This record gives sequence, structure tokens and C-alpha cells, in this order.
Amino acid sequence: MTDNSSIFKNLSIEDRVKYALNLFHRQMIHYVLWFTEIRHQMGLDKALEMLTTASEKSLNLQLNRLSKTLGFEMKDGLPEPLMNLPDKSLNDLVESLSVNWLGNDGVWFQAVEFAHGMNEAKRCNDSVWAQFSPVEAWSIKNFLGMPRHPGLDGLKKALAYRLYANINQQSIEYESPDSFVFKMNDCRVQSARKRKGMADYPCKSAGLVEYAYFARAIDDRIQTECIGCPPDVHPEDWFCAWRFFINP
Repeated sequence: MTDNSSIFKNLSIEDRVKYALNLFHRQMIHYVLWFTEIRHQMGLDKALEMLTTASEKSLNLQLNRLSKTLGFEMKDGLPEPLMNLPDKSLNDLVESLSVNWLGNDGVWFQAVEFAHGMNEAKRCNDSVWAQFSPVEAWSIKNFLGMPRHPGLDGLKKALAYRLYANINQQSIEYESPDSFVFKMNDCRVQSARKRKGMADYPCKSAGLVEYAYFARAIDDRIQTECIGCPPDVHPEDWFCAWRFFINP
């Protein structure tokens, strides 16, 4: 094993911490590249199958090693300090993780927009949603132990576990046994733009991909219809609305 102590002793504490965070970032990129390459070579279904196996093993391996390194206990395969958090702190952690996800999405969008223009940023954004939505649906479906065809009830439940659900306000209106309407009543991105006196961000092209792909990944019988999404005109009580249905 290589001894890097001679290298690190010349670094400041700040630089050593920055290096540790840099390693963490590289690990995330490498993890994602494995998934994207398997998807490219073998297709999404095979990639998700491999992700199921790899993610469980990876999480256990990393948590056990970090628990020894950082000196925290594990309880039933989970970090005990997280298990002992008060409800409010755990809820705050979930919200912070979700806000960080959204912030990261915005950072990437603006990086492309400022360098190559809005059209390129929107094109990349729509493509990312086409890839992320089915993966998020797969993750939620696995987390909840859903069957292959959980139906509209399964979709209603899954929508409440999305990252967006932790930071936006949303609602569901019952229509019939074969359909329901989902509304995004308060969108963190659109509300921020509204407070600044800016027009709605025209997110319909991304939404058409995002919601249809998510619903279909939960249950491939479910179809999606856009009721309204910016730049469409919408009422004050929602920013976008979607109808999900299964043909009887």
C-alpha cells in the first residue's frame, strides 16, 4: 500500500479537506459512469438490474468502512447517528438533500446556458429528464417494494416520494377509478422567479418527458396528458397539472 503521508504533510488542513471532498466527488462520477455505460452497452433494463445489485453492495461497503474511519456505530445496517436524530432534524436533512439536488440541477443548467445558450441548456435538460425520471421511478418502486403493475394507486404513492415532493407543494384530485389529476401547486423554481418579477420558466418540454416517463416506469399501462405547464397560461393555484389514466 502506498504511503502518501509525505505528500499530505506538506498540505494545509484546508487543502487536505478539499482533497478528501474531491475524492468523494470523483467517486460519485465514477459510480454514475458505470451505470451510464451499462445502459449504453446493454440497455436501461439491464442497467437497472445491475444497479439493484451494485447499489446495495456499494452502500453497505462504504458505510461500514466510513463507520470505522470516522468512529460512528452501525445499527441494522444504518448509521446510528442518523437513527438517533430527532424527527425535525431528520426531516430537515431530507429537505436539505432535496434542495441540494435541485440546486445541482440548476448549476448544470446554467453552466450550459451561460456557455452555449438557452436552447442548448433546454435540450440537455430535457434529455437528462428522459434518463432520470425512469431511474427515480425505479428507485422509489424498489424502496416501496411495489409489484410490476401497481396501477394508479401505486403512482399516487410514488409521486409523494419524489425529490420534488420534499420541496414543492403538490396535490392530487380524484377523477375516476381510471384516472386522476396531479397538480404542482407551488414550485420552488417558478415561485422564486415570480418573487423576482420574472416570467415563468417554460418547462413544458421537460415536463412532457419527465411525467410521462416516470408514470410509465411505475406502471407501463399508465398514460399521461398535460393539462397545462409553462409557457401555458395557468391559474394562480398551480403551475402545472397532469392527468394520468389507464384505458379501461
